[in-house]
Amino acid sequence: MRYFLDISYNGAAYHGWQRQANALTVQQEIEEGLSRILGAQIGITGSGRTDTGVHARKQIAHFDAETELPESQIQYKLNGLLPDEVAINSCRKVQPEAHARFDAQERGYHYFIHQKKTPFLVGQSYYFSHSLNVERMNEAAQKLLGRQDFESFSRVKTEVNNFFCEILTANWYCENDQLIFNVRANRFLRGMVRALVGTLLEVGRGKLTVEDFVTIIAAKNRTKAGRAVPPHGLYLSEVNYSEEIYL
Repeated sequence: MRYFLDISYNGAAYHGWQRQANALTVQQEIEEGLSRILGAQIGITGSGRTDTGVHARKQIAHFDAETELPESQIQYKLNGLLPDEVAINSCRKVQPEAHARFDAQERGYHYFIHQKKTPFLVGQSYYFSHSLNVERMNEAAQKLLGRQDFESFSRVKTEVNNFFCEILTANWYCENDQLIFNVRANRFLRGMVRALVGTLLEVGRGKLTVEDFVTIIAAKNRTKAGRAVPPHGLYLSEVNYSEEIYL
């Protein structure tokens, strides 16, 4: 039987999602918990990787189990074993061929910025005190929409067949004294959101024009774009699938 887990985690204490030989990761925590519950070695496959320090409000992972247990029991027992920084929001049975990574139709991220120094957002949001023109940042963000080559915002050493992504939503908004970048697409390249945010901040500061931003997209060259902002402001916020995969 195959299951999908809906997972939230605070990534501050972890070296990202993906299991590593000499570092603590979210995947490792969940695999060890499932293995104890099911009495067998269980591996999980996530919808994608998040880097060290990046958080998730909704990460999806699948696993297979020979012993069939009620979804609610798996969720309850797993939450009892996991540290406070990791939570299982739901567990659902899915079609045997359903795949957390390859069947994902859309993914969404939020990046959080605060411009007034506050100790309560340390590790949860990026403190950026420079004055910003949010209207101009939103104007530039609209240039991201549609299917384009985003090599300028990808890590240089990454194994992908192409750099094309279809961005469906890209906008900035303010909420609870924070400035938030909301972006949703069919796929993302490694490091893409943090590079986008870093470059858009340069537009907001007046160091780049909207026309410059368009030129950077067309350049297909990472050195032309801005720096990657710190990981702790980034949240994987949604991963969506067709309802047909659920049982």
